[in-house]
Amino acid sequence: MKTAKELALLAAKALSDKKAKNVQALEIGDLTTLADYFVIATGSSNTQINALVDNVERVLSVEAEESPLHREGYRGGTWVLLDYGCIAVHVFSDEAREFYGMERLWNGAKPLDLSSVLIEGE
Repeated sequence: MKTAKELALLAAKALSDKKAKNVQALEIGDLTTLADYFVIATGSSNTQINALVDNVERVLSVEAEESPLHREGYRGGTWVLLDYGCIAVHVFSDEAREFYGMERLWNGAKPLDLSSVLIEGE
C-alpha cells in the first residue's frame, strides 16, 4: 500500500505525463482533516481536463490499486475533483483556477517537491 505522499507524487506524474500546466502538490495534513495532500493542475480545455483526470484514475488504479472515493465536476469540465481520501486531485481550467485560488486559500500549506516526477519545462 502506497503512502499519501507516494500517491500525490503518482498523481502529479500522471498529470505531467498528459501535459497539464502548473502542477503543484500541497501538504495540508497539518491544516485540515480533508486530506493529507492536494494535487492541483490546469488543463487547457474541457477535453484535456477530462483526459488528465482519466489518466490520474488509470495510473493510480494500475500502479497503486486505488480508486477515487468520489469524483465531482467531470461533465462540467472546468473543475474536476478526484477524492482519494488521503489525497484530493483538483484539475481546473485557467479561469476556474484563478477564481477559486486554491494556493491562496491554502497558503499555509507546505509545497511538495515535484521535481522528480514533472516533465522538463513544467
